Amino acid sequence: MQNRPRLAALAVGILLTAGVGATTPAVASPQSGASQQAPATALVVNARWGGHCTFDRLVIDVRGAMPPVSVKPVKELRYDGSGKKVPLPGKYFLEIKLSPAAAHNEAGRSVYKGPKLVKTGLPTLKGVALTGDFEGVVTFGAAFHTKPSYNTFKLHSPERFVLDIRHPSGSQCRTG
Repeated sequence: MQNRPRLAALAVGILLTAGVGATTPAVASPQSGASQQAPATALVVNARWGGHCTFDRLVIDVRGAMPPVSVKPVKELRYDGSGKKVPLPGKYFLEIKLSPAAAHNEAGRSVYKGPKLVKTGLPTLKGVALTGDFEGVVTFGAAFHTKPSYNTFKLHSPERFVLDIRHPSGSQCRTG
């Protein structure tokens, strides 16, 4: 009978120890060969575009792991922070957000080497603007004269986000 209280105390001790281990955040858990630092924020370093036979392409280059990206139609483009209207011609606009991401380094210096505001002259994609680099979110705007039909995907090594915008039907490459 004397062993029963000791066994109960031992069982409680084991359960408490197991519970503490189970509630330890994954970041604090040691991993063999892995750094215990949190992953660095992705750095957005460039945006570029090009025209192809049946589509225009916008590419956003990222240094580090590709963050989640959202693309949504908006009625107009506005700069983050100031709320000022982005001076790009167009009737239709897409807002592209990368987060968590930054276009500046830890010292606050810009690492983004692409255009801040440009008219492209492409058949469908009429303009691109960097509209924000604020609180872990980098935002771009894209302008169009016609409602864009688009696909998005990510490419790796190096990391890139791609937005392909289809040309209106009947627009084809000319050969010969």
